[in-house]
Amino acid sequence: MSDSRPNETASTDPATVFAALADIVYKGTSVDEVYSAICVAATLLVPGCDHASLMLVRRGQAVTVAASDEVARTVDDIERATGEGPCLDAIENEAAQVETDFLTPSQWPALARGVLMRTPVRGAMGFRLMLDQKKVGALNLFSDTPGLFDADTADKAIMLTAFAAVTVSAIISGEEADTLRRGLESNREIGKAIGLLMAMHDVDDDQAFDMLRKTSQDMNVKIAALAQSVVESHKRSITT
Repeated sequence: MSDSRPNETASTDPATVFAALADIVYKGTSVDEVYSAICVAATLLVPGCDHASLMLVRRGQAVTVAASDEVARTVDDIERATGEGPCLDAIENEAAQVETDFLTPSQWPALARGVLMRTPVRGAMGFRLMLDQKKVGALNLFSDTPGLFDADTADKAIMLTAFAAVTVSAIISGEEADTLRRGLESNREIGKAIGLLMAMHDVDDDQAFDMLRKTSQDMNVKIAALAQSVVESHKRSITT
């Protein structure tokens, strides 16, 4: 199986990573590779993210369909075993679920004990993925450094969550390239990101868009460029 990791040697510039993800989708590599690439991209795009996983709900159960490494898979296993955690809660709740430090008293104490005992992870975030108003899964991010995950970091993670939501929707619908392209061209991912920001920060849509715009600027990427980089990547792939 070919390497699904975006080009880490070139740059961790978000536009570069998003374009690499799009190449993976458009070139028709396996679903597993696409899901794995999203997880790896999280470790490149989100400050403090050392591990990431992607959960999808299948037959009522949250299944880990991809992970950047075994640490992420282990945290997912502990969540399922204890029945609690930010990743599982993210599937049920629109707002991002954030644990900044498992070393301090946690809203998920059983998970915290397992994570501290079995992994180097000290912080976690979970973001819900939706498809046609249905909860289909969550993108899960983990940090080995306590205190790095906060509201600002979560805002940056929402960018990748939006891409992941469009991609997962395309794959589940069986129209990978076309659906992804249409979703990005119509800026649906911006709408998803605005919805997440509204829920997480209790703001209206105008305020959420301003937050998204500022986050995009902080990441040195214009909002439209996130979609445009994918479209241009597709054009290059069909002309070479």
